[in-house]
Amino acid sequence: PIALAELWWGAPAATGDRRAGVFYAACRGKCLPILTHMLDGLPADPPPLFGSAAIDPAEPAVVYEDEQLLVVNKPSGLLTVPGRSALLQDCVVTRLRVRYPEATGPLVVHRLDLDTSGLLLCAKTLSTAKLLQRLFSLREIDKQYVAWLDGNVAVDHGHITLPLRVDIADRPRNIHDPVFGKPADTEWRVLSREHGQTRVRFTPHTGRTHQLRVHAAHPQGLDAPIVGDRLYGRTAPLDEERLQLHAERLAFVHPVSGATLVVERPAPF
Repeated sequence: PIALAELWWGAPAATGDRRAGVFYAACRGKCLPILTHMLDGLPADPPPLFGSAAIDPAEPAVVYEDEQLLVVNKPSGLLTVPGRSALLQDCVVTRLRVRYPEATGPLVVHRLDLDTSGLLLCAKTLSTAKLLQRLFSLREIDKQYVAWLDGNVAVDHGHITLPLRVDIADRPRNIHDPVFGKPADTEWRVLSREHGQTRVRFTPHTGRTHQLRVHAAHPQGLDAPIVGDRLYGRTAPLDEERLQLHAERLAFVHPVSGATLVVERPAPF
């Protein structure tokens, strides 16, 4: 075969993540086994292994540090924690283990997607990690993201409350499920509009996997996927095009000193 692709045609899927005339990569649960059988014995490139790209050894850069915790600026393309494959062991955690061999506990206390860049909060001790995780569970850590969306968002501000769950047939994708999904709450505000795209600030009040990406792309959300989104975008990203989503601000009360910390790092786009 010269090429093989799959397009969705007809009414949108009930989950809202499939639209007529749009190309979607083969899902892992159903399509991938069938396509693997069809292509058996034919010369074909292996599927891309996202997360295996070489990242500058100096990354992630430290933005703030004290005796109990640190905040690093994770680049797009670097995993937060190791992947299942032996080829996906390079990540923020493994790099910090080398830098801080005396650190205890999980080091990172929350995660950013592989494709997302920005501020990541880390603990040097197990006791600090537990305190920070408690702050996250109580929603006492303010997180703000900035993104470029593929489309014009007419309204200037709002909330999205679409429950989400993992798509068990197509991991790592997540989908809207009003019955079995977990609550997900995102506040958003338009910053600017240019050339058919909209720059927004996201303030998530929950921390579901791919929450901002699904809430942006879903027709009941902003109906405008994040630019460069290979999972939820309308078109596949161009070569070297990154996801235009960046965690730019963390604000919280230091669990040991009691001081209010505000750490910011502007988006690189």
